[in-house]
Amino acid sequence: MKHIKHILFFACTVLFFACNKKLDLPSDGRIPLDQVFADYNQTRGYLNSCYGYLPAAYLERASYTDEAQDADDNNANFPRYTSWYTGTTTSRNYALVSADGSPWGMLFQGINKCNMFIENMKTATVLAADEEKAGWIAQARTLRALYYLQLIKRYGGVPIFDKPLEIDHDFSSDRRAGFSEVVTFILADCDAALTAPDQNTPTTFSWNVYDNQFGIMNRAVAHAIKSQAVTYAASALWSDGTYTWNDAAQITATALQQCLAHDYKLFDVAPPAGTAQNAYALYFLTNPNDQRAVDKETILNASGRLSVWSNAGLPSIDAGIKAGSCPTQDLVDSYEMANGEAPVTGYSDANRLVPVINPASGYDLNDPYAGRDPRFYASVYYNGALRYLDQPGGYRIQTYVGGEEGISQTNRRNTRTGYYMRKYNNFRSNLNNQADGFIRLFRIAELYLNFAEAAYHAVGPDVPVTVNGVSLTAREAVNAVRARAGMPDFPTGMSAEDFEKKYRNERRIEFAFEEHRFFDVRRWKILGETDKFVTGMRITESGGNLTYTRFKFTNRDCSSDKWLMYPINQAEVIKIIGLSGQDWQNPGWLD
Repeated sequence: MKHIKHILFFACTVLFFACNKKLDLPSDGRIPLDQVFADYNQTRGYLNSCYGYLPAAYLERASYTDEAQDADDNNANFPRYTSWYTGTTTSRNYALVSADGSPWGMLFQGINKCNMFIENMKTATVLAADEEKAGWIAQARTLRALYYLQLIKRYGGVPIFDKPLEIDHDFSSDRRAGFSEVVTFILADCDAALTAPDQNTPTTFSWNVYDNQFGIMNRAVAHAIKSQAVTYAASALWSDGTYTWNDAAQITATALQQCLAHDYKLFDVAPPAGTAQNAYALYFLTNPNDQRAVDKETILNASGRLSVWSNAGLPSIDAGIKAGSCPTQDLVDSYEMANGEAPVTGYSDANRLVPVINPASGYDLNDPYAGRDPRFYASVYYNGALRYLDQPGGYRIQTYVGGEEGISQTNRRNTRTGYYMRKYNNFRSNLNNQADGFIRLFRIAELYLNFAEAAYHAVGPDVPVTVNGVSLTAREAVNAVRARAGMPDFPTGMSAEDFEKKYRNERRIEFAFEEHRFFDVRRWKILGETDKFVTGMRITESGGNLTYTRFKFTNRDCSSDKWLMYPINQAEVIKIIGLSGQDWQNPGWLD
């Protein structure tokens, strides 16, 4: 296992240099740990080295869901999507196929680094204020909790290591803890971190983000980790009775309340004319590294600046590489009308080609993109969409057959589905102007929607949950998110079943292309319903008249139960069997 190799190497290195004096060997410049933790700058440097093991967020994960069909779906030189869609992915090649490889070893390396820091701080002689040292340990605990959360949402239960592994560690005694056991560990780490003093300074575990602290763990991150971890633990895939929806509602209500009390809030800045369609669109173009001066919604960023224009862009943009993740018709159908009504309530055929139209919605099959949820216009390029927002009478996207951005089933520069991704894309972006946006790992909107999910399960859509004297209902939480988007409230008096359907759709829309969909359909155990196939829209033009024809892609073979979890790399599994005699491979991946 990569993390074990790293641990053994590090332990041997420490042992070797501890003997340098006795053996009278020359030093090569490396410093024993007791000296590292006696020096202020080196201690902080070691803490900094605990960062950097978090898997990055990728636009491409949308192509592994019903959000998108990838334009490389038939590229022989880049067969990852073919492998995924045809179900030929195995535990041996998963790392080459999936959106973020196989981060098992990397995450355990990060956990061990955190363990080394926390353990050595117990005897550290570094000269620093107690509040500052407590803040350092709080960072390491929160980071360790974050790494464990990323592990379990991918692999399920994993072994818990809360101390550095010694060179003589008995690996045969290790076991995979249950999902809820790891969540208990995560919550305890975050709770311990939150006991650290907050003096509202750069040297304590604070709510704020100070200069040169972008991406550093803080109190809001600890609360966000707790919320997501307990929401997953109460969900269908992982629930074992340890954590109830009431637990999830209480924990997330506290997280939301605390964040709101410390000036985290939904981004609701009106965009200057000609820059973005609405506040939702502007949010994803705004750099979160602004010390929360403008962006008060982001809790933790997940990516560097994206290159949508190049990797999921329009063929009419010079120097672009590919169309990338092309939004599906299924996703487009899920965007409500501006009046809050669903345009499509179902399909009268098994291939989802004949939609059942909701007459109350005002949806027009011959003008299908008019009057939709404002988030649609911020997230999807469709036929007729205005390309340059600073030119109201200017160029409009042509996805019809033969158009400038026309549909194609062979050219990777052209859409497969009849749509292109717009979210994160600044229309001014090109080879000489990298101005696209950023994916967030945690943001305040997730806390609102996590709470809504837990609360409607626990007590119903309209029964308030009260924490520290503050009450909120599931419906009110969803409505807060919809209000930012300019959408009507959920109606009162909804049944739990109707609320769940509308809530899950809301989550799909609000978090489109943010990696949530991949994990949501798994934890809800609806992967078999959502990912069997996707559809697109082929538009033809004749004499100025447009004809809209839905079509179905070939069935995907990536929706059985085995796809609910990542496989552990088979080489790692073989090593674990050799060390402990136990087969840790996830179900269905025994290849």
